[in-house]
Amino acid sequence: MRRPLTPMTTAIPKRRLIGALAATVLAAAAALGATSQASAASTTTCDDFLPPGTYGTVFVPPGAACFSDGGVVIGRGLFVGVGSTFVLGSEDSPGPLSSIYGGVFALGAMNVQIHFTTVIGGVTILGGSGPFGGPFFVTFNTIEDSKIIGPTTIDGYNGFWQGFIRNHTLGSVNFNNNQLVDPDGNEVVTNSIHGNLNCSGNDPAPQVGDSEGSPNLVYGSRTGQCVGL
Repeated sequence: MRRPLTPMTTAIPKRRLIGALAATVLAAAAALGATSQASAASTTTCDDFLPPGTYGTVFVPPGAACFSDGGVVIGRGLFVGVGSTFVLGSEDSPGPLSSIYGGVFALGAMNVQIHFTTVIGGVTILGGSGPFGGPFFVTFNTIEDSKIIGPTTIDGYNGFWQGFIRNHTLGSVNFNNNQLVDPDGNEVVTNSIHGNLNCSGNDPAPQVGDSEGSPNLVYGSRTGQCVGL
């Protein structure tokens, strides 16, 4: 059963409501303008909107927010700074697909949201900046509908909600020590994981939540809190 958000939003799952808010902010960011496109060998500092194109390294500086509709190719890694926000694509539509070579690295970020993207080099998200604040007023990570070649580690996020949903990974997933305000958070579901799924120290424990998803397909071992998930 889907848990209601408030008496005024009983028919809307929280993750859908948050997603709709994210889409609204993304559209507003697109209207504000664009960060200059760089060549594949350079570094682009993004603190506004990242248009379709080919980039070298993309860096979101501490406290900044970077939004993209998709259609980007990042050749030398994505780095998301302390207290910052990065949003690529939307849950509601695949849009133009994106690729990130060199991996995703976030340290103490506020929001990391990646949709319909191929990531070569793995995903590492460490820490967070608390459950409230930023462009969405509440903080949330979501990696959805993506292909990840390399290990995934999400450790110590302390936001409002978090999801790892409908991804295909070639590498183990380590989902540990994530402490969320929303008891319906830490949704780890409908993934195909060619490796191990290791979960420990999460509150709430990894779950299906209101995603209406299916059990994960894990080709390696399931350990800790993800045994049986």
